[in-house]
Amino acid sequence: MLLKSLMSSTLAAALALTLAACGGGGGKAADDVPTLRRGISAKVDTLDPHKSSAQWENIIIGDMMIGLMTHGQDGKPVNGMAESYETSDDGLVWTFHLGDYVWSDGEPVTAGDFVYGLRRIQKPEIASQYASLLYVIKNAAKLNAGEVAPEELGVRAIDDKTLEITLEYPAPYLPGLLTHYTTYPVPQHVVEQYGDAWIQPGNIVTNGPYKLVYWRTGDQLVSEKNPTGFGAADVCFDRIVYYELEDQTAVENKIEAGELDINNAFDGARKAELEQKFPGWPHTSPSLITTYWSFNSTQPPFDDVRVRKALAMALDREFITRNVLTSGYVPAYSMVPPGIDNYDVARPSVEWKDMPRADRLAEARRLLEEAGYGPDKPFRFEFIHRSTDDNPKAAPVAQQNWAEIAPWVDPVIIKQDTKVLYARLRQSDFQVADGAWVADYDDPLNFLYLLESNTGQQNYGRYKNPEYDALLAKSNAELDLKKRAETFAEAEQLMLNDYPITPMWFQVTKNLVDPTLTGWTDNAVDQHRSRFICREGMKAE
Repeated sequence: MLLKSLMSSTLAAALALTLAACGGGGGKAADDVPTLRRGISAKVDTLDPHKSSAQWENIIIGDMMIGLMTHGQDGKPVNGMAESYETSDDGLVWTFHLGDYVWSDGEPVTAGDFVYGLRRIQKPEIASQYASLLYVIKNAAKLNAGEVAPEELGVRAIDDKTLEITLEYPAPYLPGLLTHYTTYPVPQHVVEQYGDAWIQPGNIVTNGPYKLVYWRTGDQLVSEKNPTGFGAADVCFDRIVYYELEDQTAVENKIEAGELDINNAFDGARKAELEQKFPGWPHTSPSLITTYWSFNSTQPPFDDVRVRKALAMALDREFITRNVLTSGYVPAYSMVPPGIDNYDVARPSVEWKDMPRADRLAEARRLLEEAGYGPDKPFRFEFIHRSTDDNPKAAPVAQQNWAEIAPWVDPVIIKQDTKVLYARLRQSDFQVADGAWVADYDDPLNFLYLLESNTGQQNYGRYKNPEYDALLAKSNAELDLKKRAETFAEAEQLMLNDYPITPMWFQVTKNLVDPTLTGWTDNAVDQHRSRFICREGMKAE
């Protein structure tokens, strides 16, 4: 073990020296290895697909691991480890046929690896923040609650190349869901050998085109080509360097120095300026992303719907989206974004959507007074917001909006490291908090399930309404997509009237991409796997 540790340290040091020599605009390291440099907007906490809940971590995970399905260049689901599949007439049983793929250590990828992974994420001791996303699988919720044995989960290996998944209810969106990292297989033989350390360089085994070789927390991670991985034969870049870049000035400095090829965020209010500074770099595209702010309904005064509604009404979304945010953002008065599949009905919204703002402020004041606040009892609360993207610019406007309700309303805004903020959200350690949701799959349920009482940590304010839960359960049992959509709309309207959250705006994707790169396709789910990226004049080797 000591020898291995020394060898790993030596390798890491050598790699660090190599990377320090990387530079220039050609995407090559000093040793002439074709290298793609990607910026990610927050610090990486984990690369375990069963413990991650962060979009920025998914950038790396998705380069290394492949599920039954995967994202195509356009973000749509395509076959991954599964070469084909069929579905029973009732939509409850899905059978997947795996291709001949191997892990990076040469061991075959089997149906058993998927069974192991899907059981693992539901084990209570794993404490996965995303376990509820897979409650569609038979007995998944019961397994997560410790009520049944892992063997009772609705997944089984018919043989090494055939996987059967049984669902609680029909799920037309399942192929899209199976692109999500929570559904990825994990190598049982490695996880059981190393425990939580299985994702560390030197231990990790992958089935995708890249494999982690270096990780310095707060700085950078490096993956190198996995020759036997899915899609590896077609990749242009042998090495991917991922820089943790929360500061936009640092991003721009790296671009100017020729040390960065892609960044997954930029200051939207500066899009025109950035286009002048870096012609062809800024990319925006309509997306399935909703920014919404949560109220912690588990603690006073936010257990009072009048308080939650008052704060929601006072926010001037039109001004914020027009003057502060990225061009293309639009005010949100509902949770589910436009353009999502399986929701072809009249969309619900808050009742005061078209009310003049002066009237909104007057009603907000009346509601707070009715709740007991006024000159003799000021209303003071904290709003925490992410340190990245447009959020630091939107927060002071929100603070001003709330202060306009009455002189005795005293909002305090607190900028928080994005990683820390989401940790606080999951622990319900906040009063009012900023956040956003990027679609995991193209269906309204992916947004509405967040407010179910059994969702767990992703239900940040711990909203609980049995009627809402019942409506989502009803939608799950409905095979008619039109009736299903109507039930979704009824549930969403009920939730909006309760104000556990307040939708703020629908986003566009924002990326900075070197115009000499090829293979980049803007898409609504904002998935851009490194295996598709190349550079003009380069080709896969």
